[in-house]
Amino acid sequence: MKQAAHQHLIQALNKAIRPFSDDQIGHLLEDIGDARVVLIGEASHGSHEFYQSRIAITKQLIEKKGFMAVAIEGDWPDTYPVYRYLQGKGELGDSQHALDAFKRYPKWMWRNTTIPPFLQWLRAHNDRLSGSNKIGFYGLDLYSLNASIQAVLGYLAKVDPEAAEKARRRYTCFDHLKPDPQSYGYLTSSGLKKACIKEVVAQLLEIQHHALDYIKKDGLEGADEYFYALQNARVIKNAENYYRTMFESDVSSWNIRDTHMFETFNMLAEHLEKRSNKMAKIVIWAHNSHVGDARATEMGERNELNIGQLIREQYGNDSYHIGFSTYEGNVTATSSWDQPAQCKTINPGITESYEDLFHQLQYDRFILNLRANKELEHYLQIPRLQRAIGVIYRPETERYSHYFFTRLPYQFDSIIHHDKTSALKPLDLTQDWRQM
Repeated sequence: MKQAAHQHLIQALNKAIRPFSDDQIGHLLEDIGDARVVLIGEASHGSHEFYQSRIAITKQLIEKKGFMAVAIEGDWPDTYPVYRYLQGKGELGDSQHALDAFKRYPKWMWRNTTIPPFLQWLRAHNDRLSGSNKIGFYGLDLYSLNASIQAVLGYLAKVDPEAAEKARRRYTCFDHLKPDPQSYGYLTSSGLKKACIKEVVAQLLEIQHHALDYIKKDGLEGADEYFYALQNARVIKNAENYYRTMFESDVSSWNIRDTHMFETFNMLAEHLEKRSNKMAKIVIWAHNSHVGDARATEMGERNELNIGQLIREQYGNDSYHIGFSTYEGNVTATSSWDQPAQCKTINPGITESYEDLFHQLQYDRFILNLRANKELEHYLQIPRLQRAIGVIYRPETERYSHYFFTRLPYQFDSIIHHDKTSALKPLDLTQDWRQM
């Protein structure tokens, strides 16, 4: 009985899937329709094919659907040089140098061989557009406590030196923790240091209070610089909360992080609409665990939320969520946090996982529209294991470290499967990384 049901599922899936290639994505664009937000995931932070497919889809969304920004699972201040490059700063060939601010682990997520050609394409595209219509590139994450402090101080030193000195005094609350903000979380949760909540909230409110004074000085560029400074102040406030909470509760710290991403997205959408006088259309690049709806997974059972859930709750059918999967291949990752990147071999998908199921289908590369097929929804609403590889990959503890149960039709709108993937190639190659 079980075998017959499995064969029926395989047949139904083979009828539903479509071959996928990066240069033929017309059907996907039709499925996306008029969505204002497209979230494009990845099953690992180190698979070349995921990045290339994500870039191909994003180019089409920009050219054919009028999308105006790419928002990534990266830190806000690190993306600012990229933004400036795309707006016309420097030469067209400077795309790799625009990534120089990505200095911290895991650098390969953005300093890899797929990103500079895409940035150069974006710059060439922007060079044909007026200032308010140029495509932007933004970071949604909150790990950049120290870099964001320096960015706020640098901005205020230029527009309001007296306010800069006041901000410097407030931020001295963090001074002895550099360069490791996790120490702040440990010391405050242990009662060895007072929290800096009062200081970071006061500084954010003060920058907001002086918005009109700061913006009116330099037109469009001044408005952009103010917006970046304001968001850095918000990063500092939320990062303070995140690092303080991470030693208290994994669920709370995760929720603070993804709520920050969601708040940043909404602030960005509002800024872009003011800037362009058009409805904001934004592409989000992040891991499957962020862009898929958390309520469809074990995360939701643990009371974890994510940006995918929050955007779906706010935007409904005006958002479109795309996941990725792979059965085997290589991946760029580390064995522990803050270690050099390695090219690791991915174990084949474990039995009865989605990876194993997709490996049995007729195409090696395909896309499955999860919105359109009620028969498949009946089969796939039963929880099944799905793999997630972040910046760390531990094949020796594969099931415990990298698999969780999900109801796929409620997690994504479409999923793209590359049966065999290759490791993302870092720009900063070391002897630890080997192409296998």
